[in-house]
Amino acid sequence: MHGLVNRSLQCFLRDTYGADLWDAVARRAGIAPDGFEAMQVYDDALTGAVLDAAAQQLAKPPEALLEDLGAYLVSLEPLRRLLRFGGVGYADFLHSLDDLQGRAQLALPDLGLPALRLVAEPDGRFALHLEGGGPCCCGAAPASAAMAQLAPPVLAGVLRAMADDYGALALIDLPDPPAGPGARVIHIDLLQARYAKGRRFHLGLPVAEVAS
Repeated sequence: MHGLVNRSLQCFLRDTYGADLWDAVARRAGIAPDGFEAMQVYDDALTGAVLDAAAQQLAKPPEALLEDLGAYLVSLEPLRRLLRFGGVGYADFLHSLDDLQGRAQLALPDLGLPALRLVAEPDGRFALHLEGGGPCCCGAAPASAAMAQLAPPVLAGVLRAMADDYGALALIDLPDPPAGPGARVIHIDLLQARYAKGRRFHLGLPVAEVAS
């Protein structure tokens, strides 16, 4: 597993639940409190150990924690900005997800995100297929089995958080994983594209950020 994934999980747990919780998770998972380096590669089992330890400490299902991780990632302004460049509305953002794997792999060839394929259905419904076994369009390695398992709930959390960011009303449904190998599908029901006032977003950085 790419260290950026593990580091993101570590930062989410520490920032959301506090340093004491992270220390307890690290002890339970058998790793040092300093945790992970973002640019290293770790055994997939270590990622699972951290996730299981966090789920036990918090008495929360691992998949629910991963959805919360997805929402946490959207709260990070650099990533939020990258996602908002996908379009001016939530539907535009959804259509931009087809290119997400390729863009991520250009920057981080070892990340191993699953391929994403959006299918538009009638009445504002969409089906986002996550296909974990195929090669990336840019020739990088296919997603590992562990990444293919982690990605769907994280992405579901991202989709929910981005709907709020755009001010859209959307229902996100992540069915149970298939019994055998195969793609997972996230169902998105866009009920109202402009349901509430979304968060402010400017193409250019605020003056204060540019000056710093």
